[in-house]
Amino acid sequence: MAHKKGNPRYKRQISLKEFGETGQEKLCNAKVLVVGAGGLGCPALQYLVGAGIGTIGIVDHDRVSLSNLHRQVLYSSDDIGLFKAIRAAEILRALNPEIDIIAHDEFLNPTNALSIISQFDIVLDGTDNFASRYMINDACVLLNKVLIYGAISKFEGQIAVFNCETGDVAPKTNYRDLFPNPPAQDEILNCEEAGVIGVLPGIIGTMMANETFKLITGIGVSLINRLMTYNSLTNQIYELQILARDETRLLIPENFAAFQKTDYEWLCSNQSANQIDINLFEQMMQDPAVSFIDVRELNEIPVVVEFDYLKLPLSSFKNTLEQIKAENVVLFCQSGKRSLSAARILSEHYGNSKKIYSLKDGIVAWKNLKEV
Repeated sequence: MAHKKGNPRYKRQISLKEFGETGQEKLCNAKVLVVGAGGLGCPALQYLVGAGIGTIGIVDHDRVSLSNLHRQVLYSSDDIGLFKAIRAAEILRALNPEIDIIAHDEFLNPTNALSIISQFDIVLDGTDNFASRYMINDACVLLNKVLIYGAISKFEGQIAVFNCETGDVAPKTNYRDLFPNPPAQDEILNCEEAGVIGVLPGIIGTMMANETFKLITGIGVSLINRLMTYNSLTNQIYELQILARDETRLLIPENFAAFQKTDYEWLCSNQSANQIDINLFEQMMQDPAVSFIDVRELNEIPVVVEFDYLKLPLSSFKNTLEQIKAENVVLFCQSGKRSLSAARILSEHYGNSKKIYSLKDGIVAWKNLKEV
């Protein structure tokens, strides 16, 4: 039992009038999952365990390496080569033997994510790749679980709280409202490639733990629907309000079965493979076997009259897929972003039975070229 009345372990936080015995009891009854026992996960786990969260899950299948130790100070040189989830659980049980710690020595994937995440109330995303971030986000939306997001690179870090009720009429936001589509390959470097100052994940990971405490106990003001960016070189903090968008919700698999069939690695690593430039777009117009589809909303400009196409807006795209009969499909929109999203939806539905392309930079760029 993580909390007994008068337990001296938690005396300092129970002494806070805003927290008290009631707050400690809430922590004791909470179940929190930390995905990734690395730079962000280590400090978050240490403070979650120290504070007495009743049940903590750890998911990671990576091993401790020498290059981890400048920032993942939960581990020591003697731990090099050991699996992080298993070793972290051992160390954390020594820190606080009064709580339950469940180690999942496996990578989270579409096959196991729903069953693991469903056991917890709050999920902390401490991963360092886009495939995992989009997968965790989508699973949390489908399971209606609160997601605390953190990310770090070089000297800057980000944190936000997603999929959480605000108590007012504002709809819940998710990670895709901030970043609808994964970046192109090599557009954003990970920590291994770009580097990271050692203290930064400690700062952001601890902030993630702090957001967890506030959400569980109901004290303070949480970063719900807000993105906070912290610069460790200047100590400057910026905040950005995040708004829910109907079109980004369409990018999330519609049910558990669709989620388990989604290849997030493919979506995040090969997203540019089905994009075509303006020149190839022009060439494909000469092929009668190619079907063109405009995924813009009705009445958007510029109006296209130069060639034949179907009008299937992205907002209702999933409900109109059966109208697409051709095996070769070119999608376009204003700037190329929505058509890329539509291409993913179409690829998930039809698999390899259709060749699907998206016009890079959109119909506006093509129109501008025609007018030159």
